[in-house]
Formats: sequence, structure tokens, C-alpha cells
Amino acid sequence: MLRWALIFFVIAIIAAIFGFGGIAGAATGIAKILFFVFVLLLVVSLIANAVRGKRP
Repeated sequence: MLRWALIFFVIAIIAAIFGFGGIAGAATGIAKILFFVFVLLLVVSLIANAVRGKRP
């Protein structure tokens, strides 16, 4: 999921360089959403592993 966030971020940068503001804004929004979902799932996973007592 983090890979997709980075891909959309790169698309946003390239679109901004070429002057496509709408596409850049949309790609940035998608990248932000994917990044925060990734962070949320990471935290949930870490908490679940801590509760079960397993070490990574």
C-alpha cells in the first residue's frame, strides 16, 4: 500500500511540473489517503502483535 502512495505522489509531482493542476491535486489526495490508511494498518498490526505477545 505504501508503494501505491509513493506512485501517486510521483504522478502528482510529474503532473504539477507539466501544469496539470487538477490531476496533481487528485493524485496528491489519493496519495495522502493511502498513506494514512497504511499508517493506521501498521499501528493496528503492531498493537495486535503486542497483545498476542509475539515479537516480530
